[in-house]
Order: sequence, then structure tokens, then C-alpha cells
Amino acid sequence: MNFPYSSKKWQKISMAAVLTTVLGVGSLTAYANTGTDGAKATETSTQAEQSADTAKPANAEEPKAAAKEVTAESKATTTAEQTNTTTKPAATVGLENLTLEKAIEQALESNAQLESARLNVKNADLNSMLAYKTPAQMPDEMIGTLDAAKAKYVNNATIEMNRKLNALNLKATESKIKLGAQQAYYDLLYAQDDYNLKKQSLARAEAQLKVAKAAFEVGTKAKTDVLQAEMGLAGAQAALTTAQNNLEIERMDLNDFLGVDLDKKWNIIVSHKQTAPVTQTLQQAEAEALQKRVEMTQVKEELKLAELNVELIEKYSVMATYQGRIAKNNVETAKLAIEQKEREISKEVAQAYYNLKAAYQAIEFQKKAQEAAAESYRLTNLRFENGLATTLEVIQAEEELSDRENQYQRAIRTYNLAVVNFQTALGN
Repeated sequence: MNFPYSSKKWQKISMAAVLTTVLGVGSLTAYANTGTDGAKATETSTQAEQSADTAKPANAEEPKAAAKEVTAESKATTTAEQTNTTTKPAATVGLENLTLEKAIEQALESNAQLESARLNVKNADLNSMLAYKTPAQMPDEMIGTLDAAKAKYVNNATIEMNRKLNALNLKATESKIKLGAQQAYYDLLYAQDDYNLKKQSLARAEAQLKVAKAAFEVGTKAKTDVLQAEMGLAGAQAALTTAQNNLEIERMDLNDFLGVDLDKKWNIIVSHKQTAPVTQTLQQAEAEALQKRVEMTQVKEELKLAELNVELIEKYSVMATYQGRIAKNNVETAKLAIEQKEREISKEVAQAYYNLKAAYQAIEFQKKAQEAAAESYRLTNLRFENGLATTLEVIQAEEELSDRENQYQRAIRTYNLAVVNFQTALGN
């Protein structure tokens, strides 16, 4: 069969088309976190190369050779992108590494809210000791009235309770700071992932524009195809700008929470991208939370104080008095408070547990959707190469792929935050 175009023109179209196909699929697999995904990238690229070769004219040997050369370059680029997760980029040389553990450690060391909480605990302990020092040192033989007994025993018990609660409240505050540090870390990590995905999307848009221009020059595509590709490129550039802005904002938010310079830049080390299912049952989780949560300790201590009041009234007064009745009512109120707190904690743990289960399932669904979008984009590019698809269809397939990539990363982020919230609900 004779073709109306020279071999050089066919060579230009073939090179650009194969580059688009391989770059689109390769950039997706380069972002994956497992080694098997790298193998998938090589396999997919090979399939794309074979399909592209069969689509070329039978007598166009030069375009085939050029297409294979472009494919080899694209594979090399894909390999470089895959190793980028373990090789430190030049832009990050000299920056301090930031892992999840480092973020938590830094927050516990310099977070302003936590520092204030520590000082408040010290002041509360000192105030309690000053207020109750004299009554607590009163000898037992000098106690003859209910008021004196309360001054010694109740106030002394109050001091011990306050000390215990202050320490537990400080621990709870530290847990909240840990939670906040993890949330800020994952927010920044997601923003960084989103920025990288937008860069990959921009690369696909640039490659698509090259294909459209090459086809237009040899007369196989209309000017509208070039214009549509230019619109797709402009949209990808705008999305990248937004992602870069969001990345800077998340970085400043993290620095603010950690108590460091707002302009400090980090080399984010990807760690603790948890995707394993929870092994604990809901009943086990509820039991653990009821044992560890500070709120349960507080209401139980309040019940002890109420019961101590009743004991003192029975020993130094009469239970039939108003004070005795009030003391009994306080005991019942404290018991009801314990029951109510148990219900609240159990409900909170259950919500965190179900959110965690749902977030884990969402990861699997989003991963399948991402893989399907990648295959759809690859096939659409092959159809475009053979004149069976328009530039608009390619752009729509690329947008769908980009959206699925973002949703998959968002699902991982949601799961990691769900793990953090679940651990917080347990009192860890």
C-alpha cells in the first residue's frame, strides 16, 4: 500500500504517539509504592510498544525503528521515576529529613500548646499542696467533727485525685499533640503526592500536544485537535500551580504545629503508609478504651470521693441529715456518670472502628479504579494513533486517569488518618 506522506513525516507521528502511550502508563506505575508495580510498568510499556508497531504501515520501516527508539527512552525515563522514591533528588540535598516519628518527636518537644499544659499541671499541683497542707497534717486524735474529718481525709484524697488527673490530662494532651502531628504530616505527604501526580499529568498533556501537532503537520488531524490538546495542557498547568500552592500551605501548617520556623523546608520521608486491615475486634477495642481513657479514670475517682464522704458522715455524723442525703445522692450521680461515660466512649470507639474498616475497603476499590483508568488511557492513545479516537477523547481519558490517581492517594491518606483516630479513641 502506498501512503501519501513521506517516511520522515510518518516517523514524527510514530515517535510522538508511542511516547504519549508509554509516558502515560509509565508515569502511573512509577508512582506506585511496591516493587511489583514496577514490573507491571515494564509489561504495560512492552504491550504498548507492540500495539503501536502493529498499527504502523507495513512498508514504513524507518518509523518503526524511530518508534522503538522513543520507546526505549521512555522506558529509561520510567525507570528513573521508579527509583526516585529511594534516591534523594538534587532539590532535597541538604534538607533535614522528616519522618512521621520525627514529626511527633518535634511536636512533643516544641509545641506551644503542650508546653502550656505542662506548666498548668505544675501550677495545679503546687496550688493543691498549698491549699491543703495544714489540714492534711492534722493528727487523727484531734479529729472530732465532720468538718475536721473532711478537712483531713476528703481534702487529702482530693489532692491525690488531682495529681493523678493532672498527670492523666497531660498524657491526654500529649496524645492530642501526637494526633495533630500525624494529621499535619499526612496532610503534607498527601499534598506532595498530589503535586507529583499533577506533574505526571502535565507530562502526559505535553506529549499529547506533540502528537496532535505532528499529526496536524502531515494532515491526518484537524486544527481543532491541536487546540483541544493545548486546552488540556493549559488545564494541567493550572492544576499543577494549585497543587504547588497547596503544598506550600500544608508545609507552613506543619511547621506551625511543630513549633519551628514557618519557612523551614523538609525532605519528607515516606513512612507509615499503612494499608493493613485492623485485626482487633470491636469488643476488644471497647474494652481497651474503657481501661485506658482518661475520662473513665476521672469519673471513677469522683465516685471514690463521693463514697468517702458517705463513710465520714456515717462515722462522725448521722446519715439522716441533709448532708447525709446529699452525700448518698452524690454517690448515685457518680455511678450514673460512669455509665454515661462508658456509653460515650463505646460509641466513639465504634465510630472510629467502622470508619477504619470502610477506609481500608476504599483503598482496594480505588486501586482497581486507578488500574482500569490507566488501561483505558493506554487504549485510547492507541486508538488515537490509528485515527480511531479524537484528541478530546484522549484528554478525557487522561483527566479520568489523573482523577483516579488522586482518589487512590486520598484513600490511603484517609486510611492513615483513620488509624490515628482509632488509636486515639483507644486512649493510646
